[in-house]
Amino acid sequence: MSYDVRTIRKHFPALAAAHFDGPGGSQVPDVVGEAVAGTLCSGIANRGVVTAAERRASAVVAEARQAAADLLAADPAGVVFGRSMTQLTYDFSRALAKTWGPGDEVVVTRLDHDANIRPWVQAAEAAGATVRWADFDPATGELAVSAVTDLLSPRTRLVAVTAASNLLGTRPDIPAIAAAVHDAGALLYVDGVHLTPHAAVDVTALGADFYACSPYKFLGPHLGLVAAAPSLLETLHPDKLLPSTDAVPERFELGTLPYELLAGTTAAIDFLADLVPGSGTRRARLVASLSALEEHENALLTRLDAGLAALPGVTRYGRPSRHRTPTALFAVDGVAPQAVYEHLGAQGVNAPAGSFYAIECSRHLGLGDTGAVRAGIAPYTTEADVDALLAGVESVPRG
Repeated sequence: MSYDVRTIRKHFPALAAAHFDGPGGSQVPDVVGEAVAGTLCSGIANRGVVTAAERRASAVVAEARQAAADLLAADPAGVVFGRSMTQLTYDFSRALAKTWGPGDEVVVTRLDHDANIRPWVQAAEAAGATVRWADFDPATGELAVSAVTDLLSPRTRLVAVTAASNLLGTRPDIPAIAAAVHDAGALLYVDGVHLTPHAAVDVTALGADFYACSPYKFLGPHLGLVAAAPSLLETLHPDKLLPSTDAVPERFELGTLPYELLAGTTAAIDFLADLVPGSGTRRARLVASLSALEEHENALLTRLDAGLAALPGVTRYGRPSRHRTPTALFAVDGVAPQAVYEHLGAQGVNAPAGSFYAIECSRHLGLGDTGAVRAGIAPYTTEADVDALLAGVESVPRG
């Protein structure tokens, strides 16, 4: 089925401007807002089985776990929800580090968002473990499999790596990394925040022991989730309140869940499943829709790349030979990234500037903490949006 972006855009009330800020948080379709509001106003209570309000809350949670499982080809009994991917990663780093000690090693990469670096670095330091750093090629933006696997040893306990760089769009070969990590007897924690909005994900095929992502990056509300095998979660014992359940996955979810946001997450995943007409299970429809979306976004990325390459004085960062997410990082010679961002904003184009918490990545690229301008393509992006961005960049005042 063909991808009809104009029909899809009708569900987004906020598209008066051209939005290239999806990597920081996508715009939301009407059905997600309706699901959030409807749940808040529906009469809801803490989960239980006695009253209708309790049963409604329980159903909302179960439906969200199943929807997330369908999105990621995961087990719904292993889906953990939290306030954000950052919060959940801190929680899991502390739980896992309870078994670490001096002599143990943790591997992180300079390609990653800091949310998949700093929690592991800090947890390792608290446990007396050693942190080993995998570097990417700043010329191409690629993270070679060997950059990670060469650091593995019998002392490695965990490797944290991104499935797609939120700054460059680079997609490392996660299955190859996973195979080597598991051969070393270690666990793999994958940051899938930037990959999940752009491709069909299968956590088992990837080889991820933990896969973290954020619904607000794939058209949903602001929260995070981690998917893992329930049997693995059973081996972890996070700090929790005494009266709270010790059942998996609930033992990792501190306090009352935001039911309205979970309902919005289910609505967002259903919306993704229906990006193109189709039939079959939700998982089958998600794979078909996300495959069509990937084709649409890649065509727009090709248009954007060619347009930026044709503009004098524009530098593009990261040219991985492997496929990448539809993300462009660029700078205009002699013009501060913030000034480019502000100029584009005045033209009705939202393409922000910065390091976007990928601070190690930005520094390794030679961009320091300032970073550059990032343009991310989303399900609602059109050729006209891309052309508006290119026209805005071309018209940036030069000193």
